[in-house]
Amino acid sequence: MFWRGVLGYLPVNIVQGVVGLLTIVLFTRVLEPAQYGVYALAFSVGSLTQTCLLTWTEAAMARFLATRTEDGRLADHFATLYRLWIGAALAVPVACAVVALLPLNPPLKVAVIAALASSLVNSLMKLAQERRRAAGEVSGAALLSMAQTAGGFLVGLALAFAGLGGAAPVLGVGVISALCVALVLPSELKSMTGGRFDKALAKAYAAYGLPVSMSLILALVLASTDRLLLGAFLDEATVGVYHAGYSLGSRTLDVVFIWLGMAGAPALISALERGGQPALTEAAREQAGFMTLLTLPAAVGLALVARPLADLMVGEGLRAGASHVTPWIAASGWLSGVTTYYLLQAFTLARRTPLLIASMSAPALANVILNLILIPRLGLDGALWATTLSYGLGAVAAWALGRRACRLPIPWEVLAKAGGASLVMAACVSVLPSPGGLLELALKAGVGAAVYGALVLGLDVGGLRGKLSLILRRRAHAL
Repeated sequence: MFWRGVLGYLPVNIVQGVVGLLTIVLFTRVLEPAQYGVYALAFSVGSLTQTCLLTWTEAAMARFLATRTEDGRLADHFATLYRLWIGAALAVPVACAVVALLPLNPPLKVAVIAALASSLVNSLMKLAQERRRAAGEVSGAALLSMAQTAGGFLVGLALAFAGLGGAAPVLGVGVISALCVALVLPSELKSMTGGRFDKALAKAYAAYGLPVSMSLILALVLASTDRLLLGAFLDEATVGVYHAGYSLGSRTLDVVFIWLGMAGAPALISALERGGQPALTEAAREQAGFMTLLTLPAAVGLALVARPLADLMVGEGLRAGASHVTPWIAASGWLSGVTTYYLLQAFTLARRTPLLIASMSAPALANVILNLILIPRLGLDGALWATTLSYGLGAVAAWALGRRACRLPIPWEVLAKAGGASLVMAACVSVLPSPGGLLELALKAGVGAAVYGALVLGLDVGGLRGKLSLILRRRAHAL
């Protein structure tokens, strides 16, 4: 199931990667630094709102679909979840009214209200995607994701050219999500025909989903506090610089982590349900090793090419600051990805989601404290220090607490060999000339990839040659 998902979600990975890079390239040029900062703040508010109010229903949809299918209560599952979603969604219009009364500057106010409104249709889209993903409908989930990603970018860009400023990117995603929801929601709601709202199911879903939501809120606090405090202590232009570098670092890695997570999470649940702990351990070891081999060199390589990548991808007003931010965020992004898409799976697999809150509380609290201490003293560098240290603490906390819920293996041998190969890659890249721009990026990326690939394939780290052969055979069969 894992490898079928890896292949099936590969087009999503490509689309998200291309759109993520184009978002940085074009929006940092079309929007002024202050407008880009407004977009960053609005995006953070919208994400936090969706996570606070609605994400717990999305989590319950994914985790309990297989269970309800087995016990024949699928209609009750949908009826209960959508009733719960409606109840939670009623708070969003209230939040919009509150924001309208706040003494914010008009562009920021418009962008925040747009982000709040978009969170509703984004969540409905997520419910449909999670249902398809949990059911193993890879192509359906992939198409929805690609339509939302590419369509949202194109509409947002058009709105930015039309002069909507920082509100444009969030409105673009919201408009496309609304169109997709109009197409898929009728068929989704048919699944609840004959079903009824069940209080026992609602309590079970809340007991599982609310801690997941709370942990994601803490994760957003961890990811968003730096921007909000930079805006409070410094200015919106600094937030724009930080967000540009942050996006360049995190989105590049997130594309890979999300790709592996889309395939990996359902496969781990399936392995546990069908084969118990032995099957889960085998599946988890395979996933963790493959994740390490792909993402660790990506993070190291991203740090090595931060300057030419920023020169190529980021607008001139944000370029210098973004290239300084990106290496730090590459380290933070790798720690965050491993934590979110592997280590934290221990709690959802064991259905001990309250431990998610404990594992995320320490890094979120540390991030707030460190940002409050370091930003006034060090400015932008203070936020970078705080972010990296906090994500490191989060990884340690998730690993330590996860052992109490559901033991997931750590591929220490693969980690050591991949780390060694990444160091050799870094040493080779560091002695290359730096002509700047696209030429430097192509030279360093090409040499780095060739050196790392030759080392891990030559050593057959984690049985990589066999895995690649399997992927190629399956791809050829599919074609």
